[in-house]
Amino acid sequence: MHDEQVDPRAQRRSGGHSTTPVPADLATSPFRVDRDRVASSPFFARLAGVTQVVSSTGSGLLVHNRLTHSLKVAQAARAIAERLSARPELVSVLDKLGGCDPDVVEAAALAHDLGHPPFGHLGEQVLDRLARHRFGLSDGFEGNAQSFRIITTTDVRGPAALGLDLTVAVRAATLKYPWTRLAFPTPHPRDLAAPPRGAAEPPDAPGTGSSKFSAYVTELPDVLGAREFFAGRLEPWQQTVEASVMDTADDIAYAIHDLEDFHRVGVLQHATVSAELGTWLDQALELASLDAADLRAQERRPGRSLEMLRRRLHAKDSWAVDDEAFAAAVAKVRAELVDGLLAVPFDGSVEAEQAVAGFSSRWTRRLVDAVGVIEEPSTRSGHVVLAPRQWHEVQVLKFVHRRFVLLRPDLALHQRGQARLLTALVEALEQWVTDRHEANRLPRRLHDLVELAGDEYAELARTEPSALVGATGDVPSGPDAVRALARGRAVVDFIASLTDNQAAALLEALSGRTGQLWTDAFVL
Repeated sequence: MHDEQVDPRAQRRSGGHSTTPVPADLATSPFRVDRDRVASSPFFARLAGVTQVVSSTGSGLLVHNRLTHSLKVAQAARAIAERLSARPELVSVLDKLGGCDPDVVEAAALAHDLGHPPFGHLGEQVLDRLARHRFGLSDGFEGNAQSFRIITTTDVRGPAALGLDLTVAVRAATLKYPWTRLAFPTPHPRDLAAPPRGAAEPPDAPGTGSSKFSAYVTELPDVLGAREFFAGRLEPWQQTVEASVMDTADDIAYAIHDLEDFHRVGVLQHATVSAELGTWLDQALELASLDAADLRAQERRPGRSLEMLRRRLHAKDSWAVDDEAFAAAVAKVRAELVDGLLAVPFDGSVEAEQAVAGFSSRWTRRLVDAVGVIEEPSTRSGHVVLAPRQWHEVQVLKFVHRRFVLLRPDLALHQRGQARLLTALVEALEQWVTDRHEANRLPRRLHDLVELAGDEYAELARTEPSALVGATGDVPSGPDAVRALARGRAVVDFIASLTDNQAAALLEALSGRTGQLWTDAFVL
C-alpha cells in the first residue's frame, strides 16, 4: 500500500489540516485507521440493539441484529477483496478502475448499516414517509444516505468533531447508490433506459425520485469529494469496485443468515418451501404458459410465486437471467436447503447446530469463491459480480426469505405496531423541539442536531434553494420555513440514532406511561 501522503485515495476529508488534536490511532495504515474508527463508533455499537428482521428483545430468540449482520458482511467482503487482489490477471483491471484494498472494503462493510433506524427496514419506510410529508424534506430518509451522513457529519469521533474524517477510498466505498434522491448526478441514473439497481422510482410513487440513494443534499459536497479520484475511471452513477465488493457481500450475507434465523425459530417450514420449489420444478413448462392475469389469480398456489420471480428477473435483469441456470438454482436450493437443512426441525441439539453451521459455511464459501470482475458491466450491475450459476442461486435464496418470512401476516401485525410507535415518537419530539418554553431542556444530543441542521439548511437556502423543494413542489421561503426543515431533519437524525429499546422507552416516557425517572432512553 502506498504512503498516505502520496496515495490520493488515502486523503481525508479534513485534508490533514485540522487544528483539533487528532486522537491516537492504533493502526498506521490509513485504511486500517478508518476500519478502527468505524468499529469504535457508538453508532456501530448501537447496531447490536437494532432489528435485522425481527427483534429478539424479551423473546429469547437467537437471531441476527444489524451488528452481527455487519460483521458477517465485513467478513465476506474482506475475503472477496483478498481473493480478487491475489489474482494476477485482475491487477491491471482493478488498478484502472480505482483499486480494491481489503482494508477499505472491510471498513465500508462495517459502516454500511450505521444509518439503519430502529426496527430495520420498517423503520426506514416510516421515517421516509414522515420526513417527506410531515417535514417537507425533499430527500426524506434512506438508511444508506443516513449511514453516509453519520460518517461524514453527525458522528463526532473524528479529529474535527464532524464525522469520522475517513479517507476518500472508504467514503466512496460506502456509496452503494452513488446518487442523491432527485438531482445528482446529471443526467440522473433513474432516467437511464435500464436504471442501476435502486435508482428507479417506486412504481406506486412517481415523481418522488430514486427508491434507493446514498446521500442527502446536505452531504453532496462530501460525495463530490469522495468521487473526485474516480472521475474518468467510472461513470458518475457507478459504484467503485470496493463499494461493489461490499454490496455483493451484503447480498451473500443476507441470502444466508436470515434463513438460518428462521429455521432456528421454526418459522421456515419444510413442507411449504418444498411444495413451492418442487411444484415449480415439476410444472415449469405449464406455469410458463400461464398468462400474467391467471398467474396472479393463482398466486397462493405452490409454484406460482416462483414463476413470478422468474418473470421479474427477465423483466429487470435480462443481462443476467438464464432459464436453465434458474432451474438449476431452484434444484440446488431444494437439495441443500429443503432436503438438507429444513428436513429435520431445529431442536437445539449439537447435531442441529452443526447442520446450521455446515449450511452457512458451505454456502458462504461457494458464493465468495464465485465472485469475479467485469470491466464493462451492465448498468444494472457493479463491476464485481457473482458467476451466473451462483447469481441465480442468490435470487432463489432471497425469494425463499421474502416469500416465507417477510410476507407472513404475523410479521406484518408486529410491524404495524412498530410503525405506530415510530409515528407517535416523531410527533412527540416535533412538539418538544417547537416548544420555545422547553428549548433549554431538550436532550443535549437533539439540541446539537437541531443546531447542526440549522446551519446546513441555512447554507443551502443561501446557495442552492432548489435543493430544498419539498413534497409540495414549493421552494421554502423565509428563515422560519428553513428552520422548520432543519428541525425535521434533526428529529429524524435523532430517532435514527436510537436502538429499538431506546425508541420504545423514550415514547413511554414522553407519553407519561412510565413512573421511572431515569431510563436508557435518556442516555442520549
